[in-house]
Amino acid sequence: MKKWLIVSALALMLAPSTANADWLFTPNIGAGFGGSAEGREHLTWGASIGWMGAGVLGWEADFAYSPEFFEGDDDNVDLIDDSNVTSFMGNVILGVPIGGTQGVGVRPYFVGGLGFIQQRVQDAGDLFNVSNDEFGMNVGGGVMGFATDHVGFRGDVRYIRSFEDLEETFDAGSFDYWRGTAGITFRW
Repeated sequence: MKKWLIVSALALMLAPSTANADWLFTPNIGAGFGGSAEGREHLTWGASIGWMGAGVLGWEADFAYSPEFFEGDDDNVDLIDDSNVTSFMGNVILGVPIGGTQGVGVRPYFVGGLGFIQQRVQDAGDLFNVSNDEFGMNVGGGVMGFATDHVGFRGDVRYIRSFEDLEETFDAGSFDYWRGTAGITFRW
């Protein structure tokens, strides 16, 4: 009997610990560039909240807001009074935890999903206001690095593109751009 207790205690100590899943919240800041933003690289900010399993699969909800998206940097005559692009995407994350899911570690990842893109443009004379709401997609990748159990850094680059009328076709639309962001990630 004593022999079985020792073997059982040893087996419990050597068994792998239970895998932890992580909730992640990342406020971020960056810039939009390329595609429809070419020559008008402006600030973008947002946040994402997500969940990563102890393995490689997770999900996130990503929100981004880009003010002055359609406004040039050096216009002497500004024909656009206000413009912005807002995106909200639901994504799948594929990321391998290097160093474990607790404490110090790094997690490179790929991300992709579907959502909504809203474009707004208002001219200086209030002659036209354009509001366009479209379905869209995003794909990209990045890396999360954790210095402690609960705080780390995250940087990624994503390609964002609208879809044409989904009732008739599932083709890519003409609106697209790249977005690069960095932020502090909180893990619990």
